[in-house]
Order: sequence, then C-alpha cells, then structure tokens
Amino acid sequence: MADRMAEAHSAVAFSFSITHDGYNIDYNREVLNLVWDSGVRSWKKRIARFRNGIRNGVYPAHIQSLYILISIALGLHVAGKQVPFNLVNLILPLLPRQTALYQFIACSIAGLIFWLCICYTMRYTLKFLLMYKGWMYESRGRGSTISKRTKTWAAVTKVLSSWNTPGLYSFQGSLPRLPLPSVNETTQRYLRSVRPLLDDKEYAHMENLAKEFESTIGSKLQRYLTLKSWWSTNYVSDWWEEYIYLRGRGPLMINSNFYGIDAIYMQTTSVQAARAAHIASLLLIFRRTVERQELQPIMVQGLVPLCSWQYERTFNTVRVPGEQTDKIVHYKDSNHIVVLHKGCYYKVVIYYKNRLLKPCEIQIQMEYILNNKTAVPAPGEERLAALTAWDREKWAHIRNTVFRQGLNRVSLHIIESAAFVLSLDDEPFEFDINQPDKLDKFGSILLHGKGCDRWFDKSFTVCVGTNGRIGFNAEHTWYEFHEFYFLHWNNV
Repeated sequence: MADRMAEAHSAVAFSFSITHDGYNIDYNREVLNLVWDSGVRSWKKRIARFRNGIRNGVYPAHIQSLYILISIALGLHVAGKQVPFNLVNLILPLLPRQTALYQFIACSIAGLIFWLCICYTMRYTLKFLLMYKGWMYESRGRGSTISKRTKTWAAVTKVLSSWNTPGLYSFQGSLPRLPLPSVNETTQRYLRSVRPLLDDKEYAHMENLAKEFESTIGSKLQRYLTLKSWWSTNYVSDWWEEYIYLRGRGPLMINSNFYGIDAIYMQTTSVQAARAAHIASLLLIFRRTVERQELQPIMVQGLVPLCSWQYERTFNTVRVPGEQTDKIVHYKDSNHIVVLHKGCYYKVVIYYKNRLLKPCEIQIQMEYILNNKTAVPAPGEERLAALTAWDREKWAHIRNTVFRQGLNRVSLHIIESAAFVLSLDDEPFEFDINQPDKLDKFGSILLHGKGCDRWFDKSFTVCVGTNGRIGFNAEHTWYEFHEFYFLHWNNV
C-alpha cells in the first residue's frame, strides 16, 4: 500500500544489540525481502545491460556469426588446410603446448580476430554511408524521380542495417560526427534568419557586425571548436546543455519547463484513479522496454537512425539545483513512483515479487490516496514543490542547508529518485471546442498548476484531473541537445 513520505524512516531491516543478558538480533522479514528482490532485479538489469552492450558493440554484425567463424577456422585446421593468413599456425607457437585443447584455443582466437575485423569493417562502412545527405534534397511523392546514386546508397544501407535486428542503442557507434560549419556559413545562416525582422538600414548594420565577427573573434572561437570536434563526436552537446540550460539561474516554471496535453477529442474514462493507474502502468512498461533496449530506434525514411541517448534519461532522472550551475542526475534503477495529492506526498512501490504491479493493483493504491480523508500535510509539506519553481540559486541554498540531513534528506531522495512524479489534481481538465478558454486553462494548469503541485525538477510530472483527463509537465534539459544534434547535422 502507498506509504506517506514521513514514514520512510520507520523501516529498519536489521538491528543488533548487546545487553547484560547477552545479544539480541532483530530483523524485519518484509524489508529484507524487499532488499533481496531489489538486489535480484538490479543484477538482472546488469546482466541485460552487459548482453545489450555486446550486441550494440558489434552491430551491424551478429554475435552468432562469431561461432560460425570459429567453426570454419577449426574445420579448416582439422582438415589440414591453411586458415587465411596462416593465422592459426602463427598463434600456436605463442601457446604453452600444441595439444588438441590449445589448437582449439588457437582456432578460436583466429576466428575472433577475423570476426572483429568484419564487425568494425561493417560498422565504419555503415557510418560512412550515414554521412550521405543527398536523399534529403530529392523530391518525394508520386511521379518523382530518385537519382541512381541515392537508390544505390539506400540499397546498400538497407542491406547492411538489416543484417541484424537493431536494439535501441545499436546505431550509436555508427552515427557520424556532427559536422562543424565554417564561420562564414554560420554568419550567412544567421543573416538569413534575421533578414525578415530588419529593415534595409538595420540589415546593413548587421552585415557589418557579421563581417567584423568573422574577421576577429569568430576565427579564434572556430579554432577552439575545431579542436573540440577532433576529440568528441558532438562538439556542441555538452556545452549546449551546460550553458543554455543548466547555468540558467531563473525559475524553471514557465521559463524552461513545457507541457503536453491529453488526446482532447477522446476520453477513455472519467474515473481519476483508473486513468492514473492506467497511464502509470503504461509508462512503467515503456520504461522496462527502454531498459531492455527492446524499443526500435527511430528511423527517418526507414534508413537513417536518430540518436537514441535521450531515452536513457526519460525516467529516474532529476535536475539538481546548484549555486552556479545545475546538474542532471540519473538513477540506474527505481522501484517506486511518487504521488502528490492535496499537498501530501506518497511513495508507491511499483514491484511485487519482481514483477510490475498490474493496473488494477495500482488503481487500488490511487483510490486509497484519493479517499484518505485523514491525511494532513506535515508542516511545510503542502508547498514544498514551490521550491523547484523558485530561483535556482536560492533553491540550491535551501537544499544544501534544510535538506542536508535527517528526514528531510531521506524524503527528498525518495522524490528525486522516483521513476516519475504523478499529481492527482483536485480540479477537472476540461476541453470544449466551442469554449477555447477552457483549453487555455487546461494548458495553464499543466504549465504551472498552483506553483506547488508540480515537481519541476523531475524529468516529467504526470498530471491527472478529477475527470480523468491527463497531461504532463516536463523539464527541458534531459533531451533537448539530442534534438539539436539531429537538426544541425542534417542542416535543417
């Protein structure tokens, strides 16, 4: 059942004490079972990540092809034929003996070497193919003509990427580097973007400023970017995240965070607890799909993959305030969500015996929270989330002092490490095509609510109205630069 945050300190798994009468051992079997289940789940995820890491590391080759090459090398050696480059005979003198076991080891090493060569040849070939951008500038639709060059590129890319079913992060090692445009290209694009906003006199002045920038500090900055582009696949992502978002000292609410609304032309149910449970279950299933890398990467035209790293920080992620700059903290695992209702925070455990709770089981907990008339916010609890809507420097100071230790620190950690936050609002989210002001109110509720019922630091907060409609409020940093990478690489 859902537990109030204030009770988080009461669970003690194991205690040991020595008295005059001897020693005393006390333990909580339920808590120990939870610890055991959490450990089992953690190790399962580590094994899955290791397996997926190998699969992604050799993509587009297939791990099973290693066994085939070892078998071929072993068969050639047993048949008395020479393995290409006489590799087995070159390896055998390096081994202690030449028994059957060591001959098998030599054949395995030879097969591994050939397999790695094939893997990296396929990977860098795919990376070279993905650098081609001619497909973007050709016409689409019925009656359009596609050049032979693009057709050949598409056929080879399709065959190479279809050799093995890709996981979510399989293409990450094959994505090309973000190209660095020249200073002149940058200034010309800037001038094109501001031309509609300026009159002739203002535009002429802007042209002079652009030329001055290009001939002075621009060339110096370009050298720094060139040096950085040699060392990283994306010369802009970390700086973009740091200086555009994390160093902003203004409030996140309205200035940075954004919102999304429900499918407004359809409504599955008007029962708040049922809708909250259903959307929570779907999100947790999606999180499991991401963690297992069962989700297919997004492919443009079915050929060109997009960067998938933004999925990793969708859940279990929080933006932690700092006095000079914030930081994004991602937790590898989380076994709970946090539910906010009428100023009270509830920790809802989402696993039972190493399985995700079913929607009906989550609904029971949501109904308990909604029907709990005795719950009263602790002093300061009701408006606690308003701190995340405050100036970042001030919020960082409060966090480093008031939440430094004790129950406050434990409770804050539970919120920040949750898979996500779900807010059960006490008002309906309404939409009427004949009353546009209702949609405006819908958006404003999701954007800021009461200012104290959204945890603006979390990657996202799901909001559920009393009539069953939903929306979300999301922090901007955790995914923005990946979109920036794709748009700039494709010169959009």
